[in-house]
Amino acid sequence: MPVTVAMYDASYRHIAERLDALGLDIDVVTFDKTGKFDVGGVPTEPADMEIDYLWLSAHLNADKAAPTAFETALACKRLDVLQTFNAGLDHPFYAKAAAKGVRILNSSAQGVAIAEYTLGQVLAVLQPIEEQRRLQAEKTWRVTRFREISRTHWLIVGYGPIGEATAQRAKAFGAGISVIRRSAAPAEFADRVGGMADAAAFAGDADVIVLACPLNDETRGMIGQAFFEAVKPGAILVNVARGGLIDDDAMLAALDDGRVETAVLDVFHKEPLPEDDPLWSHPKIRTTPHTSFAGDGVQPRWDKLFLENVKRYVAGEPLLQEVDASSLL
Repeated sequence: MPVTVAMYDASYRHIAERLDALGLDIDVVTFDKTGKFDVGGVPTEPADMEIDYLWLSAHLNADKAAPTAFETALACKRLDVLQTFNAGLDHPFYAKAAAKGVRILNSSAQGVAIAEYTLGQVLAVLQPIEEQRRLQAEKTWRVTRFREISRTHWLIVGYGPIGEATAQRAKAFGAGISVIRRSAAPAEFADRVGGMADAAAFAGDADVIVLACPLNDETRGMIGQAFFEAVKPGAILVNVARGGLIDDDAMLAALDDGRVETAVLDVFHKEPLPEDDPLWSHPKIRTTPHTSFAGDGVQPRWDKLFLENVKRYVAGEPLLQEVDASSLL
């Protein structure tokens, strides 16, 4: 019996040729911006649909259709597997889907892009590039000193695809790596691994602190006053996870008194960041508009992950990036 694979209509136009080339025993159905499925040319309500595999791709964001897609997924009569373009699953939709018994696969596609963003931002802090440009404009010949990544120690909080890709790249520069993760089991590229309770203790050694962990009840607000009191003076903080991990008032106090030299923030409590938010104008903060994922290799990796997983699903094989449902409930 064919496997029913569902996706947004724009997603199918994007992937159809490559999906068809796999020669899988599947029936593809699509839904539109209204959330209705097209079944043989007949608009069909989600409540009448039994879906084996649903792919939510980033095309939904481009068309501002993600909220409708979430409602559509929850309204389906049956849904077995949901593959999403999101890496973080803190949106309430995912908990609701997990509660209904839906198997959820998140995305590893952003890992490389976010790791490169992180390295680029840290290099921009350590390297006096703006000063060098100013000296060039002034035609001034002067040596500009800089810090080497090779002499830094990094604390990476969260060790999924993003944290691991970041550690791999920082390690290649010669940096030391400490990792905070749910399990204190050894991790590739890490010199030291601890659990969430060790975060503050590890912060005292870190020149660079990268937040790449999920936002949940355990991690919400974990980067607060107690954490900043333990931070090594002059540290660089990079948040590519979720704004809710940080107590902003505590961070601003740490920046003002020099415990943190620079904060690179790509995510915030409220997005878009309100124009009157002090984070925009603080001299020690670098803000970007949740853009760390926007590398040119992300879409191809999203596609590759979907095509590999749908093959595995049809063959009854283990799926990549399957999330423990208990972590969402």
